[in-house]
Amino acid sequence: MTLDNLRNVALSLAFVTFAASCSQTVTEPDTICGADRSASTAPITHDPILFVHGYGGNGGNFCTMIDRFRADGWTDRELYAYNYSFIASYATDAEEIRAQVDQIMAQTGASKVDIIAHSAGSVSSRYYMKNLGGSGKVDAWVSLGGPNHGTDTALNCSFTPCVEIQPGSAFLAALNTGDETPGFARYATWWSPCDATINPDESVLLVGATNHETACIAHISFLDDTAVYQQVRDWVR
Repeated sequence: MTLDNLRNVALSLAFVTFAASCSQTVTEPDTICGADRSASTAPITHDPILFVHGYGGNGGNFCTMIDRFRADGWTDRELYAYNYSFIASYATDAEEIRAQVDQIMAQTGASKVDIIAHSAGSVSSRYYMKNLGGSGKVDAWVSLGGPNHGTDTALNCSFTPCVEIQPGSAFLAALNTGDETPGFARYATWWSPCDATINPDESVLLVGATNHETACIAHISFLDDTAVYQQVRDWVR
């Protein structure tokens, strides 16, 4: 698939995401991957997890992973996924993440949350960690194929989020200045040698994080690969 085709697919998905998310607010979703959250009265025994999707995606991208967390003992009160804009700056998404984390902690009584981010969700959530006080509220942070140092596949897109993750962007330069993994949270990344969306592959790696190389999997496969899930589960557990 050419870069232009990748861009067209991403934009198509993004417009669907935008239309679906227009009616959403920062408030807690009524359902999480088909389950009625309000019906759950289970106690909190794990740090709640906030899943942050990538560019052109949506919270439903994580349903396979969320179902696996459910099977391994996490309750719906411990699993959260929202939709984010495909035209706003990652700094704006980070403000939403801050509000979501604060709400999750207030509603569950948890002292910390975990964040699992796919693709560009790594950038917005790391902005939150570095600039909006998130490092003091997050226990474990996970980046699955995140363009932490940029990707050349963003060069064919002129929307603000694409410009911000182009190699050498001012946004990434500021985000990566100084400590790439600030605070006392446990940072981990997963990258694939066969990821055609993140170029170069090494863009995912962060100084101060535990960086994992996966098998030869595609970018979207971070969301449903069994081995990746097991490693991520063990990291946040």
